Amino acid sequence: MSEVVSSAEFQSKVLEAEGKVLVDFFATWCGPCRMLAPTLEEVAKEAADKVKVYKVDIDESPDVAGRYGVMSVPTLILFENGEAIRQTIGAQPKQNILMMIGD
Repeated sequence: MSEVVSSAEFQSKVLEAEGKVLVDFFATWCGPCRMLAPTLEEVAKEAADKVKVYKVDIDESPDVAGRYGVMSVPTLILFENGEAIRQTIGAQPKQNILMMIGD
């Protein structure tokens, strides 16, 4: 299962990480977020050598969600060496997520 990171952990796990980190901004009450979860688990396993996958609960960490302008969930943001480089909103098919991660 993808690890949920708190506001306190976001700096060290995402912003200070080397390489790519995919962050799923989600909420427990969000239906599309629950639909996306198994897909993200598959991506985390298949692309483990390319990307780390974390989740941020927008209700538990509204400061992080606000910092990145997350207005609806699920929102996926791809970070590379601490910088947000790509973003998508809504439940995405696995192929789209893999293309977002790229090489």
